[in-house]
Amino acid sequence: MVTQFDEKGKIFTTIVSKSPVKVLIQLPTNQVQGEIHVRRDGRLKDELDSANKYVAVTNATIFSQDGSKVITQCKFLSVNNSQIIWIIPEAEMLGEEIQK
Repeated sequence: MVTQFDEKGKIFTTIVSKSPVKVLIQLPTNQVQGEIHVRRDGRLKDELDSANKYVAVTNATIFSQDGSKVITQCKFLSVNNSQIIWIIPEAEMLGEEIQK
């Protein structure tokens, strides 16, 4: 790890700290439940609005379009931002909890 200091003693590092946010994503043909990693001082929206064409989803479970059947699970999934219909952070879901 490379660490740099400025003249005031502020530490700069090449490592970007991120926190996982559990989400449910609706795609045209599937639903995905997993984690998107967001900068600690950022928002999920900021991650989606970045210049990246794809968003990384970790610990992903892919469901049928209506969410009733598990298709597969994977540790990493790359989702094209243009295919996201809606996305909900699980912490902000109201009503019935997701227990897929």
